Amino acid sequence: MEEEIKVMVAGPEHEVYVDTILQTMAAAAKVRGTGIAKRTHEYVATKMKEGKAVIALCGDQFAGFSYIETWGNKQYVTTSGLIVAPEFRKHGVAKRIKDLTFTLARTRWPKAKIFSLTSGSAVMKMNTHLGYLPVVFADLTDDEAFWRGCEGCINVDVLKRTERRYCICTGMLYDPAEHPDEKLPVELSDEVKKRISNS
Repeated sequence: MEEEIKVMVAGPEHEVYVDTILQTMAAAAKVRGTGIAKRTHEYVATKMKEGKAVIALCGDQFAGFSYIETWGNKQYVTTSGLIVAPEFRKHGVAKRIKDLTFTLARTRWPKAKIFSLTSGSAVMKMNTHLGYLPVVFADLTDDEAFWRGCEGCINVDVLKRTERRYCICTGMLYDPAEHPDEKLPVELSDEVKKRISNS
């Protein structure tokens, strides 16, 4: 890789990449044959404007993305929509994005539990490294708005058939109460801290 891949907290100036992000997510889900929660251009752009998204760029080229969202009155946070463009895979980009979204979530909502629903072994491995543990769905948020996000997934029938007890995805949870002295994986710049404290 000739040019450096930069991983940063996204801002309004990154909205130009939203359609590419959504297309990359849809293509990856199709290749894997797994489901994906549908997201709109406006939704992803709002996450960028609110300082709740992370983007990876190689020069002006899109390399990867993820965002954070709160549920259940900010008692739970998800790091969602992790995607790396095919040409930038196998360069550690996903881990760098995951570390930054995790740091962002822990900085903004230090007492919130962070959870992840994933069918990908690479994400499970990254989550485990950060201290997440596999859990049953009952341990995750009961916020209906979160579960509605599964409606666009091809496996939603499994979720409904099991009355939301389990699905193809694995639920993983990070409880900050179990990691009182933990050091965050990424040091946020003062500029980023200031920006997220104002949003």
